Amino acid sequence: MAAPRIPAVGTAAPNFTLASNRGGQTSLSDYRGQIVVLYFYPKAFTPGCTTEACAFRDALADYEKAHIAVLGISPDPLDAVVKFGNTYHLNFPLLADNDHEVSAAYGVWQPKSMYGKSFMGVARTTFVIDKDGTILHVFAKVKPLGHDQEVLGWLKANGKVPS
Repeated sequence: MAAPRIPAVGTAAPNFTLASNRGGQTSLSDYRGQIVVLYFYPKAFTPGCTTEACAFRDALADYEKAHIAVLGISPDPLDAVVKFGNTYHLNFPLLADNDHEVSAAYGVWQPKSMYGKSFMGVARTTFVIDKDGTILHVFAKVKPLGHDQEVLGWLKANGKVPS
């Protein structure tokens, strides 16, 4: 099997439309004109994903002040994404990529292994997408703890957020 290809910095981010925990459909193109932090997480209610989501929740005011949107995508079914958002009072859209098409388009639907078992799953990855839909930066092999601040730090260092 060929290794998944993560879209390169400087290329157009693949557009998508997915069901949202907030009801209805959300498309990346809805955010044209705004920087987007698009993070992929493997599974709702797992420790790392909960840590990462709650940290983005707690830092959201800093992102909003800079007019930056945060979107989370997981391969979970919509009902799990809705429950995850409600349980942890997540204040940004969570999107359900149950058929893995968007995860595959971003190259994050990858072979994984745990406890000697191989399976396909989402590699925790974050994309920073510019106002015109161009990928500005990719954070691969993300560690959940402190990732929200890592992203903010990158945005500040690159002039996307006022210091």
